[in-house]
Amino acid sequence: MDDVSQISEFGKILIFLIVGVIMVCALFVTNRLIAPNHPNYEKQTTYECGEEPTGSAWLPFNSRFYVIALVFLLFDVEMVFVFPWATIFANRELLQVDERWGWISLIEMFIFLGILILGLAYVWRKGDLDWIKPTVIKPTTDARIPQSLYDQLNSEQSRFKTREFILETAHAPVAAAPAPADAPAVKKPMFKPSFKKPANDA
Repeated sequence: MDDVSQISEFGKILIFLIVGVIMVCALFVTNRLIAPNHPNYEKQTTYECGEEPTGSAWLPFNSRFYVIALVFLLFDVEMVFVFPWATIFANRELLQVDERWGWISLIEMFIFLGILILGLAYVWRKGDLDWIKPTVIKPTTDARIPQSLYDQLNSEQSRFKTREFILETAHAPVAAAPAPADAPAVKKPMFKPSFKKPANDA
């Protein structure tokens, strides 16, 4: 009598998920019980690449960040397709049926990788993989003004002081001046709108 598995394939997946959830919860509880908890100001500050965060987080980002993220995602997707291809390509039973399957799958994968490598070379050639490293361009001009004059102007501007603010007391409201006698009289509009009440149909 053949041994029949009492658990179906879906049951094995369910057991795997249950054990995974239990293990994750057990790790969280163990971390909560064992790990030291001594919060202070430095530990609760926001971590931003090892530097002190300054200003607001709502800033416009350079589009190169998104390009690099998309290129990274592209090669992640490539790995997703390469792994199942490798498992099928290494299947000897499939190759014993027809040896041409091996050559066909190998050529298809070379075409797939070739397209991705061409895309990577294109992005690399355009310079989108270079990080934000602006080239310092020293401005040049044809003006014949000596540098000492610029330095003198900058020093004078740095010594400039604003006038001290003095709060003035509020004065009594000034009465409106009477209109001159020869001023023309302002006419009131002759049209007076009248509204009719709606008739009561009830």
